[in-house]
Amino acid sequence: MKRKVALVTGGYTGEAAVSFKSAEFVHSQLDKDRYDIYTITIAEDAWFHVDDAGIKIRVNREDFSLTIDGHLIKFDIACIILHGTPGEDGRLQGYFDMVGLPYTSCSALTSALTMNKGYTKAILADIPDLFLAKSVLLFDTDRHTGADKIKEQLQLPYFVKPNAGGSSIGMTKVKELSELSGALDKAFHAENTGKQVLIEEFVTGREFSQGIFRDATGNLVVLPATEVKTTREFFDFEAKYIPGLTEEITPADLSDEQQARASRILQDIYVRLNCRGMVRIDYFLEQETDRFYFIEINTIPGQTPQSFIPQQVRAFGMKEGDFYAALIEAALKN
Repeated sequence: MKRKVALVTGGYTGEAAVSFKSAEFVHSQLDKDRYDIYTITIAEDAWFHVDDAGIKIRVNREDFSLTIDGHLIKFDIACIILHGTPGEDGRLQGYFDMVGLPYTSCSALTSALTMNKGYTKAILADIPDLFLAKSVLLFDTDRHTGADKIKEQLQLPYFVKPNAGGSSIGMTKVKELSELSGALDKAFHAENTGKQVLIEEFVTGREFSQGIFRDATGNLVVLPATEVKTTREFFDFEAKYIPGLTEEITPADLSDEQQARASRILQDIYVRLNCRGMVRIDYFLEQETDRFYFIEINTIPGQTPQSFIPQQVRAFGMKEGDFYAALIEAALKN
């Protein structure tokens, strides 16, 4: 009998547009002979599925079910492809835990923790060979007084970003102190990002993004790395989603030692944060020292055809449909 899969997409932030594209690609790759797939949109005003006739059917939130033509549809699993809140910050995972529905992403606790960049760095602080850029975390109560703290503790240039955001929304590279106030306002005003701002010292080096997942046998699998080279000041929203602004090299040109070191650190991060399913970890290799500097972890990475994870899956020699099926089967076993 085919498994019934709720392919969950949408969300409450500007990342929703990317979520729809990701979900569309995942839907196109999954084996329809193996899975009955229902795309579920999570929006602030409604949770719903649109059937083949274009009719919008609301989700029963008591048990996350659908009723279509008088037939009750209950799902075997939720495949969460929803970037930002509520799919990446633990809210949806907590709900699924309460209704007893398995899901493909990290747990509610891990999702909530990793959505907070500052808290994540604190948990990872003592992993061998992992370095963290010096930083200051500001809360909403600090927004009018935090500039002095930043100037005292950090050296220019800075990266200023929402502490709980994604897709580089609200992020600014600050090269002059005169730019700091505007950058802080931009980060604090980013929609649904928690009213916390992280300011980090800039690390000069090569930038990489690399996926890791646990398969149905329980083994950790590290995918090939992608090196990111952009014509922009940094890898911002435009660089991520406007063609031609960024060169993405998969697999990245790394030495055997660098690959082994990155693989070891990625596995340590995955285990330390108690991750499940697939995650993507972004990092720098510092130009002068070759040190591995953690940037952030993404527990619901983009899944458009051009996204890093599909690129890496193909470079690994795996079909995307088999990869998504492996995530579903692993989640059903947990």
